[in-house]
Amino acid sequence: MTQEKWGQLRNKLLKAIGKNNYTTWIEPLELQEVQDGVATFSVPTNFMGNYVSQNFADLILYEMNTAGESVQRLAFRVAANSPARPSSQAAATHAVVQESPQPQSLSQQAEPTSDALESLQAAPLDARFTFDTFVVGKPNELAHAAARRVSEGGPVTFNPLVLYGGVGLGKTHLMHAIAWELKTKRPELNVLYLSAEQFMYRFVQALRERRMMDFKHLFRSVDVLMVDDVQFIAGKDSTQEEFFHTFNALVDQNKQIIISADRAPGEIKDLEDRVKSRLQCGLVVDLHPTDYELRLGILQNKVQQYSSTYPDLTIADGVLEFLAHRISTNVRVLEGALTRLFAFASLVGREIDMELTQDCLADVLRASERKITVEEIQRKVSDYYNIRLSDIIGPKRLRSYARPRQVAMYLCKQLTSRSLPEIGRRFGGRDHTTVMHGVKRIEELKVTDGQIAEDVEMLRRALEA
Repeated sequence: MTQEKWGQLRNKLLKAIGKNNYTTWIEPLELQEVQDGVATFSVPTNFMGNYVSQNFADLILYEMNTAGESVQRLAFRVAANSPARPSSQAAATHAVVQESPQPQSLSQQAEPTSDALESLQAAPLDARFTFDTFVVGKPNELAHAAARRVSEGGPVTFNPLVLYGGVGLGKTHLMHAIAWELKTKRPELNVLYLSAEQFMYRFVQALRERRMMDFKHLFRSVDVLMVDDVQFIAGKDSTQEEFFHTFNALVDQNKQIIISADRAPGEIKDLEDRVKSRLQCGLVVDLHPTDYELRLGILQNKVQQYSSTYPDLTIADGVLEFLAHRISTNVRVLEGALTRLFAFASLVGREIDMELTQDCLADVLRASERKITVEEIQRKVSDYYNIRLSDIIGPKRLRSYARPRQVAMYLCKQLTSRSLPEIGRRFGGRDHTTVMHGVKRIEELKVTDGQIAEDVEMLRRALEA
């Protein structure tokens, strides 16, 4: 493979895994050679080679083979000029960090065993993601309760369980927690957890190696199938076809299926209608954006965990409340900010007070300035008035729908930077004059109708919290 082709392939990896993952793990890789079915990369450290091998090997292999290269495994060598190399340059030159294992033939065993199923899980379960470390609050209590019920491994009461929500709201945490609980309480069950990408790569591999019957037999012999980020298969017709048949086969056998996605099944673009229908036939649970109380609880839980690592550090009153208020969009960012804060305070030997917090986290605080979206306003208003989101956006003109719709339009105009035509498009393609009329009507009612004024104020506070 030429460096030019590797460069083109890296662009595909960027689109597949996102900028942050790409910059951290893929960009530092230097392709050395492709020989005898082995692609060898130079890496700065042992850790990086191990991580890439565990988390991205299947993806890289898939893209290389799609590009016409016959590659069965990857090898990683510490770069000779890396500061982390052994003292002997000769040792550094020959230090193989890790070779990604050659994909196991799916036909090596007539009956799939737990070991065979475990081999399909490209990335191990995260030991931090258990029910004990999951902080429950109003935005996630239903999802937590449903996950707890499924983790008992008893009779299947709803199938599938679909958990959906934005980034950093706890979907993957709950998926891992279910898997850990099942492995502990019901070790006899064959539990398979994998991402939708991994399902697709294994499917493509089976096609390429002409082992589809083995693939079907193995995947359909599990007791619990867990697929993370199912929106990834949208638009990939062959993969959706196989996923659909796997889904049906497991449901017919009364086996449990657990799915996560970044949005509701009906809202995933390019997902086949029959797949959407199947996903919607079970329990579909939304993990809402975190509220202030839940974020504060997460921070307090993390502080307890850090108390053993940093026994001498103290944290001033008001710091956790400040962080819970200011960093509201993503739990991962919130936890990362606290981790940085504790590490910095331990290095400089200072109490974690407001001054140190603002100095240490200046960039995080700037990036986390509250950005309210039209979709968030629509959801909050529909919840407040106890109507469906589709009625807020839809064409119905009943007063019970029209007034909340006008309130939502008014809040969009006040709390976002969207133009009137943009707001109109988000409300079912309405004209900007309709939005103008709605905004003006609510402004008038705020003066004459105390209930409307109270509704608008309460919603505004909830959105800005």
